[in-house]
Amino acid sequence: MVKELIIDSTPDSGVTIALLQDKQLVELNTEQVNNNYAVGDIYLGRIKKIMPGLNAAFVDVGYSKDAFLHYLDLGPQVQTLIKLTKIVRNGGAKEKLLTSINLEKDINKSGKISEILSRNMLLPVQIAKEPISTKGPRLSSDLSIAGRFVVLVPFSDVVSISKKIKSSGERNRLKKIVEGIKPKNFGIIIRTVSEGKGVSEIERDIVDLVSKWEKFVKRLQLAEPNNKVLGEMDRTSTILRDLLTDEFTHIHVNDSLIFEETRAYIHDISPDLERIVKYYKHKEPIFEHFGVEKQIKSAFGKTVNLHGGAYLVIEHTEALHVIDVNSGNRTANKENQEENALMVNKEAAKEIARQLRLRDMGGIVVIDFIDMHKAPNRKELFEYLKQCMKDDRAKHTILPPSKFGLVQITRQRVRPEMNIVTNEKCPACDGTGEIRASIVLMDDIENNLNYILNEQNEQGITLCVHPYIEAYIKKGILSKRVQWFFKYNKWIKVKSIGSYYLTEFHFLNNKDEEIKL
Repeated sequence: MVKELIIDSTPDSGVTIALLQDKQLVELNTEQVNNNYAVGDIYLGRIKKIMPGLNAAFVDVGYSKDAFLHYLDLGPQVQTLIKLTKIVRNGGAKEKLLTSINLEKDINKSGKISEILSRNMLLPVQIAKEPISTKGPRLSSDLSIAGRFVVLVPFSDVVSISKKIKSSGERNRLKKIVEGIKPKNFGIIIRTVSEGKGVSEIERDIVDLVSKWEKFVKRLQLAEPNNKVLGEMDRTSTILRDLLTDEFTHIHVNDSLIFEETRAYIHDISPDLERIVKYYKHKEPIFEHFGVEKQIKSAFGKTVNLHGGAYLVIEHTEALHVIDVNSGNRTANKENQEENALMVNKEAAKEIARQLRLRDMGGIVVIDFIDMHKAPNRKELFEYLKQCMKDDRAKHTILPPSKFGLVQITRQRVRPEMNIVTNEKCPACDGTGEIRASIVLMDDIENNLNYILNEQNEQGITLCVHPYIEAYIKKGILSKRVQWFFKYNKWIKVKSIGSYYLTEFHFLNNKDEEIKL
């Protein structure tokens, strides 16, 4: 599988990052110029309100809406975090690491938030879910700092390993490496990408994360409430950190500053791949040049067409997303109807897995596949859908088809859904929904033609129209064009332009310049 990253930076809309697999768009990420409240950012929050009924608190982190912190998101060592915050804020911290601090007892999993937090208390919190719709951010005080190979977890001594690393020998090797490196009172989560990596690479990653923790403690001492204390990397670096492998062949960037930053970052994490970063200098927009813009227009919207003639209808509500699979013009006789349904459903499943990643659809997704009567076919579809979604980084659960033939998916939602308007403003009606009566089109053309020839005395006129109108003007022995020749004693060239809408027309002079009317 060949992977490419196309990075488009504009002053107005920020940075848009397109991930292509085998030239097909599979992920689209945007990063605004002021990228506040991104997942992973750590803020110094102030407890605004305790809600015993919800067992949660509302926290002021500077957003227009108060952020939400549930008791289950406090983390087992929140008491130690509160103690550390008080020590640091009072200027009593002798060191930025945790070797001299005594860890508090883990909180009770079934406890009450009012026993832990109080109004106006200052507490470092991490963005777990970005602001979505009318809701503020979702928070966690179980802090962690992600690196390329490992994740640093303060107030813990546990070393855990990604379940995707299957080899017991490799798991033991990585665990021994990390246990010999990690500082006291810091836990480590070993990520999948660390499989096969050497001691130096993992050690460098841990040292980098520890330095970020030291920076966090230093800033915490003087940070104002509601301020960001430690920011997650920008979206470009985050994607490269999580996804960069030898399968990447090109990374194209159209901004010189981002190009240098990207190249420097890749040089640090994977020097042998630095060569794949290319600076895009052409005048044509970068997404147009690499065919991304066309894919965006065809992939977003209510209806998504599939190659075999089938199509998806995607509807969004406040509570869930609904996807309906339609066979379209795919016909089948009674003998192979079941086989045809399976074929369409598998094609749809592959596109649905792509759509979930592309639009970053989260929450509950209900899919109405075409009915299949044979249980083995339903099982095959279920397994195929799971296989298609194995590359999805968001946590998700897929339920087998119900007795109504519906497949339900829950998918982690941490950012607002990617929503791109693909409908364009109608040039014929200017968005009003009404156009000039087509019956008077020829009158309009002839009136303008009369003005150009008699009043402006233009020579060598070319009339540009829609192909249907061109055919009408040239039709028959005594065509409209022949009539114009007898009337004006001048031959009018007629040119068809396929991109014109039906009632659009323009006149060009003998220099092929448009005549302004």
